[in-house]
Amino acid sequence: MVLGIRDGEENGGSLALWLEINGSSHGSYTYDMWFQQASDSGPSDAILQDDGLTVIVAASSVANMKGATLDVGDNGGQQGLVMLNPNAPPSARPAAATPTADLSDPLSQRILEVLEQQVNPQIAMHGGWAELVAFDAGTAYVRMEGGCQGCGLAAVTLSQGITVAIQDAVPEVTDVVDVTDHQSGENPYYEAAKK
Repeated sequence: MVLGIRDGEENGGSLALWLEINGSSHGSYTYDMWFQQASDSGPSDAILQDDGLTVIVAASSVANMKGATLDVGDNGGQQGLVMLNPNAPPSARPAAATPTADLSDPLSQRILEVLEQQVNPQIAMHGGWAELVAFDAGTAYVRMEGGCQGCGLAAVTLSQGITVAIQDAVPEVTDVVDVTDHQSGENPYYEAAKK
């Protein structure tokens, strides 16, 4: 896919795919990707070769992209590039305080049902699961466990999977907050390659 796009560029054969972290969003890094001459790389940039494609990671991003994989993913029926990075940016805010709550009320029970019947069977394929730890004033507090704890895609799983499923089934939920301690995850699904 990338080679096809690159080869459509002028002088495509001499271009490399450049990658650089440009910020963060929802607990994951965000990236810039572009084609540029491979000869423009500096001594601190990481240069990788893969099936005829040169990939250059900008020096400023090398440390935070160790173990990352660039893959093709499906987003709403359209294929695109997805960065699977086991590294996460430092948390900009303290972990959410989790209220203690009785989960026997009808709304909590509906949320638990969504997690058990819709969400957990999907994330179980990656060795993970999600549990409701509290529901208070329209906010569901969810903890991600197993392969989801510490996974580089946990924020995506929460925002595009768990939150959507819960809010579709229980519209009274106005916010879903992840209270997982991702730093202590022992076996995240997308972990750095062992060397």
